[in-house]
Amino acid sequence: MPVDIMLTVVATTMIQSLFGAGVLLFGTPLLLLFGHGFVEVLVVLLPISIGINLLQIIKHHVHIDFAFYRNVLILTLPPIALFLFLVTHARINISLLIGVFLLFIACKEYSASIAKMLDRIMAFEKTYFLLMGIVHGVSNLGGSLLTALVHHKHYEKDAARVTVAASYATFAAVQLLTLWLFSAQQIDLSINHTAVYLLVGMLVFMLSDEMLYNALDRAKYQRFFAAFLAVSGLTLIVKSLN
Repeated sequence: MPVDIMLTVVATTMIQSLFGAGVLLFGTPLLLLFGHGFVEVLVVLLPISIGINLLQIIKHHVHIDFAFYRNVLILTLPPIALFLFLVTHARINISLLIGVFLLFIACKEYSASIAKMLDRIMAFEKTYFLLMGIVHGVSNLGGSLLTALVHHKHYEKDAARVTVAASYATFAAVQLLTLWLFSAQQIDLSINHTAVYLLVGMLVFMLSDEMLYNALDRAKYQRFFAAFLAVSGLTLIVKSLN
């Protein structure tokens, strides 16, 4: 069982326990940098992400913004399936563009002019949801745009995390279904290893949820969320340069 995959699962699960995203957002570029194939990375990380998200949804389902989630279902899921199918054999690198955008989002906490500019951008929500689906299908990095939009809406921390979790779990379910239907011949991974990764991810989540998430008040959560976006952006920029 590869050590680099296990360490990545543990580290990114701790992040996802806080923000509803992290396993795919950070795990994908990390495992690609370690030399793993795109389909292998998806097959390892998608079940973990779904499992963690389901635990978050069970705990805070009453706080889901269903208007937001409806837009995800209608506008984001179809392009995820379509573009994942199209790029299964051809990778497209848009990490630099997304990374710069996330740094821009993170800076809004400290700049009124940037905040106003983002208000104008986010006003085109339907276009944003479509773009998010395209990006996620192409690169598995649409969660960065998802967390940016949720951060922009200034939800309470439970609503922020569970709305991201519900959307992200649906992303992952559609990706897994698309892979099994159209790319099953590319999947070469032990079911036992996948089960172990999933179990480790769930255990790390439960510990992190009690020790980290519950200790954060709303103000701290907003600051940590901004830092999360900034680190996400820098990670993607570094990935794009390799």
